[in-house]
Amino acid sequence: MFVPRKLRFALLALVVALAVPVATAKAVARMPVGFYDDPSFRWAPDPNINLAGAQRVHASIIHELANWPSIAPTKPANALNGNDPAYHLSDLDTVVSNAQHYGLQVLLTISGTPKWANGDQPPTHAPTNMNNLTQFAHMLAARYNGTHPGFGTVSRFSVWNEPNLALFLVPQFDHGKIVSPGIYVKLYEAAYKGIKAGNPKALVAAGETSNRGHNRPTGGVSDSVAPATFAHLVSLAAPKLKFDAWATHPYPSVYRLGPTEKVAYPNVAFSTMSRFGASLKQWFHRRVPIWVTEYAEQTVPEHPGGVSYAKQAADVKKALQLAQQNPYVEMFIWFVFRDSGPTTWYSGLVKRTGVKKPAYAAFAAAAKNVDGLTVYVVPKKRFSVTIGVPIMTYHNAVGAKIGVTYYLRDGKSLVSIGQPLVRIRSNGSITVPINYIPAKGQSYSLSMVMNDRSGFTETRMVALLPAP
Repeated sequence: MFVPRKLRFALLALVVALAVPVATAKAVARMPVGFYDDPSFRWAPDPNINLAGAQRVHASIIHELANWPSIAPTKPANALNGNDPAYHLSDLDTVVSNAQHYGLQVLLTISGTPKWANGDQPPTHAPTNMNNLTQFAHMLAARYNGTHPGFGTVSRFSVWNEPNLALFLVPQFDHGKIVSPGIYVKLYEAAYKGIKAGNPKALVAAGETSNRGHNRPTGGVSDSVAPATFAHLVSLAAPKLKFDAWATHPYPSVYRLGPTEKVAYPNVAFSTMSRFGASLKQWFHRRVPIWVTEYAEQTVPEHPGGVSYAKQAADVKKALQLAQQNPYVEMFIWFVFRDSGPTTWYSGLVKRTGVKKPAYAAFAAAAKNVDGLTVYVVPKKRFSVTIGVPIMTYHNAVGAKIGVTYYLRDGKSLVSIGQPLVRIRSNGSITVPINYIPAKGQSYSLSMVMNDRSGFTETRMVALLPAP
């Protein structure tokens, strides 16, 4: 019997959809969950083993570092050309492309300044000409904007690593006055300009702030500014700063204190995260999503100050729960997936030998109910959902049609089914119209299954919550 092509898409998606878990309770927030681990995902003898492992524990995103000094140790003749011989991008090219194969989106953090761009200073010093940073960011965003087959897609960026620490950005103070937020604004605006020039659809986060700081000079690399103080001063220096989220690293001050540690504001841990979110809303006059782009606890015996395997397992579950429960947090990244040695942390879910720690199973169980996306909907108004589809993007060109089957549930009740055909956008996403009008104050869960002409499939879970 002849089956129309459009129907064949829908039938395949429908079969796969039968395996998607059914919601059993009121919808709760979902967010991208993943790992920050360059050594395991980029430089390991077989990084695909680790990428596959991240996929198996229900990760959907990896966080990678675009270290400017390492990528461009010498000045390129054509800074906008990623193929300029001065650039060293092969490892980044590979991980961005391979990540999509395993259903993982990529968040890329641009950080550090090469000597040729800051007057022969260490990488913690800002560029003497910010246009050099703009061009570097433009090159990266354009290279991975989804329109160049073979290079993969990066749809999220952030700017600088922990700029509230002298370890990564100097100076923090000038004659006792905090100056690093003002420097950071210039860095961020330069990189943002380049990112948007190379990929207007990319999401860009500010911050990447460390969990705590002194707010007074203490000398050398120990100079630091508390993360909430830093963000407040950024808002004063640039009240109309354009950014899509604020990224932060709410590590415990001592591992054994775990994710429930009580800290004094303006330091930021999970215990002060809601206050930080409310402050960001006040300072920038809008709700600001928070991306937790690093959190971890090292283990003993690998690290003398670490926690037991059992505590790490309990704490990774708790950290994911706290992230999901917080009204501002919209991403959770664990650092790292696999122990690599003394040059990185021993906070992996997997030992260096490949043996799984108890945290591996704990992360997988918790992440299954957290990973996905939250979309805020306006009551009594039709809506669409835009979501990343890295597997579909890996196997299909921009503009290709893919089939979608979605199941919309109000608790246990199925309230809508749809099977539209949609096209892959250049940033590796699709936009799916949902044939339903949400009720006031009601939350929903949406399970989506995508499939292409070759039979490749991809599933995503979406929480639909009332607009705040």
